[in-house]
Amino acid sequence: MLGVLPVSGRGGLSHLILPAFTLGVGLAAQMTRLIRSSMLEILNQDYIRTARSKGLGRMVVIVKHAFRNGLIPVVTIMSLQFTSLIGGTLITETVFSWPGLGQLLVVAVNTHDMAIVQAAVFVIAFIVVVINILTDVAYRLLDPRIKYD
Repeated sequence: MLGVLPVSGRGGLSHLILPAFTLGVGLAAQMTRLIRSSMLEILNQDYIRTARSKGLGRMVVIVKHAFRNGLIPVVTIMSLQFTSLIGGTLITETVFSWPGLGQLLVVAVNTHDMAIVQAAVFVIAFIVVVINILTDVAYRLLDPRIKYD
């Protein structure tokens, strides 16, 4: 309509703005809300008051004590949102004519190419498993008390 941003195809940075905005705005809003509520809850904990009473600066308390503990629920939701993001890319790539795994999968389903469908589903499942493993590693890095036996 205005001709400011291209609505399809692949090219420079301007071709990425609309698909990235489409995929990212909803997830960013949810993450912002979660981070805010998590930090507000943690900032009211006793150990934060103790750190402040020791004379530590506000930013030191927030960064060293509160933020690290507040990241555990954020990492959990991020890993869950990643699967939604993969599903969203399938549609977004098709809508914006962006060549990728999502558009390949849609074309393969429409043409009944089962080998490509199976390969694409395998790749997507593998990515999800890797994200889940990385989430478990992130839990261990954020909170050393978490043990996997």
